[in-house]
Amino acid sequence: MATTVITKDNFQSEVLDYSGTVLIDFWADWCGPCRMLSPVIDEVAAENPAIKVGKVNVDAEQELAAQFGIMSIPTLLVFKNGQKSGESVGLIPKEQVEKLIG
Repeated sequence: MATTVITKDNFQSEVLDYSGTVLIDFWADWCGPCRMLSPVIDEVAAENPAIKVGKVNVDAEQELAAQFGIMSIPTLLVFKNGQKSGESVGLIPKEQVEKLIG
């Protein structure tokens, strides 16, 4: 499954109302570790079609980043059936991303 751009306007429908697992990558263009993590997130999305994978550009979506207290990027959040169930801050290997989404 391809990644979905998550914004404050579609967060409710794409994440909170979704029945299943959603992995969200909070990132920015200028962030080196974010650029290194991005292909890993894309690979996880391609290999796990049952999981929705979304990306939030913190520069464009400052309100959404603030809502979740994002202080460092990359930050990954996992939601299961609309409830936050996991979080990871910083660059992590694919195995840890997969473990995070469980």
